[in-house]
Amino acid sequence: MKTYKTLFVFCATSMLVSCGTLLNGSKVMLHDDNVKEPVDITVGKRYYNNVNLPYKIKVTSGYKPVKVSVTSELYEPYEFSIHKKFNAASLGNLLLFGLPGYVVDLATGCVLKPDQKDYYINMQRKTNNTANQQIYILNNTSTYEQENQIELDEIIIRWQIDSEPRGARVFWRVVSNVPNEVHNTNENYLMSTPYEETKSFSIKGLTYENSTNVQIEIKVTKAGYEDQIKRFNVRQAIDQQEISAFFQLVPKN
Repeated sequence: MKTYKTLFVFCATSMLVSCGTLLNGSKVMLHDDNVKEPVDITVGKRYYNNVNLPYKIKVTSGYKPVKVSVTSELYEPYEFSIHKKFNAASLGNLLLFGLPGYVVDLATGCVLKPDQKDYYINMQRKTNNTANQQIYILNNTSTYEQENQIELDEIIIRWQIDSEPRGARVFWRVVSNVPNEVHNTNENYLMSTPYEETKSFSIKGLTYENSTNVQIEIKVTKAGYEDQIKRFNVRQAIDQQEISAFFQLVPKN
């Protein structure tokens, strides 16, 4: 009789531990190689204050995507959602403890987990109107102090665009808030992801002064996935000499 009681207690405890581990959620890592300053992270109702990236966060179990917000005094707020996929670990309850344990997992959403372990974000530094800002032009031999009304020549920028899954087609276009000075353009095809190249682009009518009102729109498309778009402030691109973005593609329903 004692043997059966011991076995029952062991099984019940194992079930609770197994389910408890799943209920606690999973941990994922946030990355942004360009951000060196501390940031604040909000994950659902959980907060991580004044932490440095890369940083590991906990994502609770459940069926709904989890919203993540990353903020900093020096960078524009960045928000995205962590989506879920089937958690093979939940089959342990079904195999070891039968249908009751698996029903608990179904009810609590433990059958799902984050769709990836690492998330690469792309925070954009806030515009800083400092004096004597340097602008580098195509021939890379002349450097100008801030000359607001001088029209810029072709500007050399490092482009780095990637996606998961890879193989997405990358397009870019100019989106202007000052159409009388800088016109919007049609989409131009770059290449498929992963795309990394140092190249130049020219925007007619662009000056350093109006560049803060002009954006470069990057769109990635892949069959079977939703199109995704991100926009980058041209002045930031000039100052940083880089446009870098990572797209986590979402399958179409």
